[in-house]
Amino acid sequence: MEVPFGALLAAIFLKDNLGWIRALGMALALVGVALIAGAPNLENQLFSIFLVILGAFTWALGQIMIKKMASITGFQLIAWIAFFAGPQMLIASLLIESGHLESIKSATIVGWGTVIYLGVIMTTVGYGIWYHILKKYNVNQVMPFLLLMPVSSIIGAVLFLGERPNLITITGGATIIVGVAIIVFPGQRSSNV
Repeated sequence: MEVPFGALLAAIFLKDNLGWIRALGMALALVGVALIAGAPNLENQLFSIFLVILGAFTWALGQIMIKKMASITGFQLIAWIAFFAGPQMLIASLLIESGHLESIKSATIVGWGTVIYLGVIMTTVGYGIWYHILKKYNVNQVMPFLLLMPVSSIIGAVLFLGERPNLITITGGATIIVGVAIIVFPGQRSSNV
């Protein structure tokens, strides 16, 4: 939901032109996401669904705000986020969770590797690059790449966990890739449709 919310907010606040071809590509990619996700049981889950949708809207709104911040780079933004969020998360962890020392003592190399990957590679490098690209290109050109996350998750599950996707999942992944290709095809970008 971040992608359609981002496209809508970019059209309202940044005057980004989505155009019918990009809208078609986005719709196609969302169909692919629906194929991968399947039809989960949503019975008695309205409040949870509302929270997920609200979270997606909030994240998309944050991306629009970041896009408008002209004087700060992506890596500077990550540094400031860490500066303010780190102490808050530490305090929350100390108040809510327990067994901190035991967790540190019993952490394996895989556990420490995961922490380093999430803290350095994914957050610092990944979001630093994301924010740099977000500032450089139209939101409607950048946000659709988020639709590739389910595809990369499936590829990771196949490579690292030995999972075997079914035909619907493979079809969904291919549909996402085609939809994103339609959105970012160079001819469409230059014609600004």
